[in-house]
Amino acid sequence: MRKGGVVSIGECMLELSGGKNSNWRLGYAGDTFNTLWAIRALTPESMPADYVSAFGDDPFSVQQKAFFAENGIGTAASPVIPGRRPGLYAITLTGAERSFTYWRADSAARLLADDKAALKKSLENRRLIYFSGITLAILEEDARKTLFATIREARQSGSRIAFDPNYRSRLWTAEDAARAAFDKALALCDIALPTFPDEESLYGDADPQATVRRMRDAGVGEVVVKNGSDPVVLFADGKESVIGAEPVANPVDTTGAGDSFNGAYLAARLAGDAPEAAVRRAHRVAAAVIQVHGALAPFEVLREAFNQS
Repeated sequence: MRKGGVVSIGECMLELSGGKNSNWRLGYAGDTFNTLWAIRALTPESMPADYVSAFGDDPFSVQQKAFFAENGIGTAASPVIPGRRPGLYAITLTGAERSFTYWRADSAARLLADDKAALKKSLENRRLIYFSGITLAILEEDARKTLFATIREARQSGSRIAFDPNYRSRLWTAEDAARAAFDKALALCDIALPTFPDEESLYGDADPQATVRRMRDAGVGEVVVKNGSDPVVLFADGKESVIGAEPVANPVDTTGAGDSFNGAYLAARLAGDAPEAAVRRAHRVAAAVIQVHGALAPFEVLREAFNQS
């Protein structure tokens, strides 16, 4: 197993897209995987990138892991759960805006924190650990506690922790449960990457600056508040700044734009970019992603946008 580098924790699902005339394409995606995909594209091949989850023993799970390997993504010590399988979702588009239908009740990823020893092994000696509110939402309470404890141990050992709340109300039994979980996650993280409409919905934040203040008060030293095509509000190095997005006249598909922004931002920070420069690179990558179909833009598209001067 490779050590160092980046891990992203969560659920990668089978993705059905492009269902025109019932001709669906099968792919692989999920918020934390989309982010790792961008990180993999934008960091040196020598830097390990592993997706930490749990996988089934069915043919689709085998194909999924083979797809990861073909693109330079490992799975660390992620367990294989007999009888389980990947979650599945289908994308339907109205213009460039997308909606999703899910089948994920028996997803193997829901058991990703049931084996604490395996999870701990997967997170050891990492430069960066990334997870999201969806990672938390798919876990039972005891497994969520295990995940928090294991991330805390990794942070104490020197790993940096990044978190995107990515609130999806349908995945939570109650808003209070989501807020409680997110507050615990924020207490563990070094970098927060929220999206303002989610924070407005769940916490009642009046504006992105209010989101920054709340997360700063929770102890997060670096906060990047995304807001669609509106400017990002950044808090880093003790100061706040507003950075405009890259305009896109005719977006094709907004799937994965925020996840790719996260991946580009984190890749830039891993490369040593200052936070403001990292936001500008991430804006360029997100703008490129919404001009192609699907959650996973080709590596060359991501790299061209990332390296644009």
